[in-house]
Amino acid sequence: MVDQRVYSQYVAMLEEELVPALGCTEPIAIAFAAAKAREVLGQFPDKIIAECSGNIIKNVKGVIVPTTGDMRGIETSAILGAVAGVSDKKLECLTDVKPEDIEKTKELLKKGICQVELLAGTANLHIIIHAIKGEESAVVEVLYSHTNINSIQKNGEYLYKAGETGGTSSTTDRSLLNLADILEFANTVKLEDVKPILERQVSYNMAIANEGLTNSYGANVGSTLLKYYGDDIKTKARAYAAAGSDARMGGCVLPVVINSGSGNQGITICLPVVLYAQHLGVSEEKMYRALTLSNLIGIYEKNGLGKLSAFCGAVSAATGSGAAIAYLHGYGMDVIAKTITNTLGNVAGIVCDGAKSSCAAKIASAVDAAIMGFMMAKDGNVFGAGEGLVMDNVEETINSVSRMGREGMKETDIEILNIMIGK
Repeated sequence: MVDQRVYSQYVAMLEEELVPALGCTEPIAIAFAAAKAREVLGQFPDKIIAECSGNIIKNVKGVIVPTTGDMRGIETSAILGAVAGVSDKKLECLTDVKPEDIEKTKELLKKGICQVELLAGTANLHIIIHAIKGEESAVVEVLYSHTNINSIQKNGEYLYKAGETGGTSSTTDRSLLNLADILEFANTVKLEDVKPILERQVSYNMAIANEGLTNSYGANVGSTLLKYYGDDIKTKARAYAAAGSDARMGGCVLPVVINSGSGNQGITICLPVVLYAQHLGVSEEKMYRALTLSNLIGIYEKNGLGKLSAFCGAVSAATGSGAAIAYLHGYGMDVIAKTITNTLGNVAGIVCDGAKSSCAAKIASAVDAAIMGFMMAKDGNVFGAGEGLVMDNVEETINSVSRMGREGMKETDIEILNIMIGK
């Protein structure tokens, strides 16, 4: 069993990361900051200035803001957050939006009360909302993670300032993450310490997947897979994960439980594992241990990559679910490590070009690669060290892919944004 500090930190990581969110987390983060700014201002602003980093702009441009039906964009997110957001609800801050709030938002959009500015040369996740009413003003800064308030000002004076936090808002020690301890923790954790968190993840994420398969959202990737590829377990694992994203990117108002700041990653880490557990007829305990493994592997990989980048987070999430599928089949460290290596050696080059309907297709591709990676691994087949980004062991491979996504794809990230905004 892992030592007590590692144990308590791993539980805390799951509690910190696996939280509910309504819709895509980037527009919600803007709405959250705008709601807080309005609350600090104490009255509704005449003008809103939304300063956003490139990755925020990229991920808000093409996705529907939840509760709006079909409205998109930073201006919509900021104004609706100011009109009807409740900051205490964090990533569910738009839960109480009413039809009249949508109408007021549309009117204010026509008046052009919101101005958007690019925050260049800063953290990938950075939002500063200015709420202005006459001579009064409030400024709320969100930095590093979607609801991490770094500073609050009113009328030019700081009410709160966190200062430099070293690039992270986490209260947990991510340096403790490694594959051997994650597997040992999954095998030995007291279920009562993680089951409530994981039960909510399964319930919420399965509900939105079923919604995505039942009704038309986005490009209907999930239902297309079931219609044309059949309903074997390999297809269902891809289809349900994709359908959850179809609905989520398409403006569905059902919440999801996220992982590493992303609903799509939370869905991808969870649903293939649940479906394989049902298919194999394993115990509920085994399923929750597998979900513990997949979620912590996802957190481990994203810790090296950062919350937002040009690297598609569906890949790291699918790597976690692929490892958990190997676990459900009764395999240990060797096959799990090879599954991770095979998945990363295949689809690590998928880029993030913003949140939108094609995320569902990328999820389907990543889950397919993870399932194939497992099937290769159980037969002893694995990509060899020195082949591209594959290193001598799985930890080094994860680090090399993280470096590629974090450092190597910086210029790619900038160019993707430039293309998207027509620059």
